[in-house]
Amino acid sequence: MPQAPLARVGNHPADPYRWLEQRDKPPVLAYLEAENAYLEAELADVGALRETLFQEIKGRIRETDLSLPVPWGPYLYYQRTTAGDEYPRHYRCPRPTDGSLRTDERCEELLLDPNALADGGYLSLGAFEISPDHARLAYSLDTSGDEIYRLFVQELDGGELHELPFEDCNGSMTWANDSETLFFAELDDTQRPHKLYRYRLGADEAELVFNEPDGRFFIHCYRASSERQLVLLSNSKTTCEAWVLDAERPEKAFICLAPRQEGHEYYPDHGRIDGDWGWLIRSNQDGINFAVYQAPEGSPSREHWRPRIGHDAARMIEDLSLNAGGFVLSLREQGLPIVEVHPAEATPYRVELPDAAYSLDVQDSLEFDSAAIRLRYEALNRPSQIRQLSLVDGAQQVLKETPVEGPFNADDYQSLRLWAEAADGARIPISLVARRDTLGRPAPLYLYGYGAYGESLDPWFSHARLSLLERGFVFAIAHVRGGGELGEAWYRAGRLEHKENTFGDFIAVAEHLIAQGFTSADRLAISGGSAGGLLIGAVLNRRPELFAAAIAEVPFVDVLNTMHNPELPLTVTEYDEWGDPHDPEVHARIKAYAPYENVRAQAYPAILAVAGYHDSRVQYWEAAKWVAKLRASRTDDNLLLLKTEFGAGHGGMSGRYQALKDVALEYAFLLKVLGLADSQR
Repeated sequence: MPQAPLARVGNHPADPYRWLEQRDKPPVLAYLEAENAYLEAELADVGALRETLFQEIKGRIRETDLSLPVPWGPYLYYQRTTAGDEYPRHYRCPRPTDGSLRTDERCEELLLDPNALADGGYLSLGAFEISPDHARLAYSLDTSGDEIYRLFVQELDGGELHELPFEDCNGSMTWANDSETLFFAELDDTQRPHKLYRYRLGADEAELVFNEPDGRFFIHCYRASSERQLVLLSNSKTTCEAWVLDAERPEKAFICLAPRQEGHEYYPDHGRIDGDWGWLIRSNQDGINFAVYQAPEGSPSREHWRPRIGHDAARMIEDLSLNAGGFVLSLREQGLPIVEVHPAEATPYRVELPDAAYSLDVQDSLEFDSAAIRLRYEALNRPSQIRQLSLVDGAQQVLKETPVEGPFNADDYQSLRLWAEAADGARIPISLVARRDTLGRPAPLYLYGYGAYGESLDPWFSHARLSLLERGFVFAIAHVRGGGELGEAWYRAGRLEHKENTFGDFIAVAEHLIAQGFTSADRLAISGGSAGGLLIGAVLNRRPELFAAAIAEVPFVDVLNTMHNPELPLTVTEYDEWGDPHDPEVHARIKAYAPYENVRAQAYPAILAVAGYHDSRVQYWEAAKWVAKLRASRTDDNLLLLKTEFGAGHGGMSGRYQALKDVALEYAFLLKVLGLADSQR
């Protein structure tokens, strides 16, 4: 029987495992390595199952494939994955004169091979930006997972490579229209992008053009839809300030559209409006669900904004994009994404889709003058599709569907939209999928949740998830308050002093699924990552008997201590989400739900926690301290495992096969602790 590691208790009474925060110290590394070894020993009996799951999942993925080419100027740009490679390679070839998307391998050009750059280690590709004249490639690389990037410019004609002599970069790179000037952002000591620099290729130094001193605000620079303007956005969780610059004159100064006003969020885009160049601005100045305003090209400041699309309490305007043929709104109603098209010379319309619950995104990847746009669409039972939409008449064409290798029929799986009721009467949406022959009786159920930052968990398809569904699992998503599924009010009802709603909603969803006969407490597994890991930790402390197993990935479980440390990345800007615990009232509120502080002597379900050693968003020690305290406090002998990925950051392992192996490990853990592993060998 493997012996579980028992972390020593330190001399800090309120935080007994603070010593685990000493990065790279031998005792800390020894403890983390002991936990990894314990995990492997405990899962040794499902080693064959892990390999079976890995091969099974890999077998559904087309390992050698070509992405849908993007036409731009004289080229088609695309990626190709090859069996055995962790990363796709980036290519281009001459654009066919017949307007088709056919690629020609005989004259294609390899632009970037991340496999060679990774050399078997961690690699995250940040920027990948072709210059407007198509002569250069600007890209950035993170080789450890800490989200600090090195910047490169590749001459695509002669192949000469330049590493730019700048450190502490966030990885963003934005071209001006002269194809000589780049804008990039620098990180401060808390890894907040706070300075924007202008760099002309070949110069010895970069010029500082913007400095954001407020620790709540992050900066971001991007090209507008028209490609004629650059936008610099400085925003906190609740407030925005935008500055714009003519992309043809990058040496000039950025101009502010509207000085920041606490609580005012606005996001500008530039294009052709009613035949003239101008601005559309998405703003919440007249209501929390946003409205759209327009302004002339030469007068974008706030006093010139005129209403275009009014505020609607029943509809959230999440995004907008412009095209020469009109503009497109991304809306949200009743928890579902909706695309509304406003053609330049036709009646507005909404895009029709086949499923009741789905994900839908506008892909702003085609040229501004294109007569069509691309949409990315998927559902719990339907692999992702890239659809081309004709702006004038709304005609749709599926250009590519992500293939599922082997036997697969979407109609074998039923996708449902359900509603649970919280204690205060709020109705919480649930998205659910299962094989049709699974429904109708209690089954093992995997319940996923997040509930923070206004992020929406729209239903998504997963090749890996089929391995659970084919083994009789049900998969469900709890769209709890704190997310954005039902608009801004839904988000606000799950943050700051209302954070308890997030946890109560998740418990209500679990109880509803049990009451409706979809599952039972001894077959219910829950999962969440990052802020969703906080959710998992909080509900485990409150209702451990309601769940049989839990997976917490890079979990934000040490929230009170983290929010007390403004030197850590993200802490100051996160005050708008959780509150500043230096305020005694806020301190008491966070302490009441913080997972680490509320671990106590009671029986917990089986738990697997996963951390990234180089994670700059949720430090590795959060999961480590939480597991250490659980191990010392719990009254059960259920499996409790901690896996620290020493070569990863917040997003886990970077290669596609490495990521699949991690999924196989998690699924094997679930099958083991739910008593289903023996039948799977």
